[in-house]
Amino acid sequence: MVNVKRKQRKAFVSTEQCVACGCCVKVCPLHAISVPKGITAVVDITKCVGCGKCAKECPASVIEIQEVQP
Repeated sequence: MVNVKRKQRKAFVSTEQCVACGCCVKVCPLHAISVPKGITAVVDITKCVGCGKCAKECPASVIEIQEVQP
């Protein structure tokens, strides 16, 4: 039996372009996104499972789901 590791996916925010609207915070099922001090969205990658709901909801399209090494 071959043990194949799946690549993990995580959300990443382009902080320079984020307008801190909070739409991503509202749709994240694991509460992995916050907007501290109303400046920009921040993803807690220890909580993020890469579901992509935040990226789909973002009106500025500044959230990407990327593969990361486990």
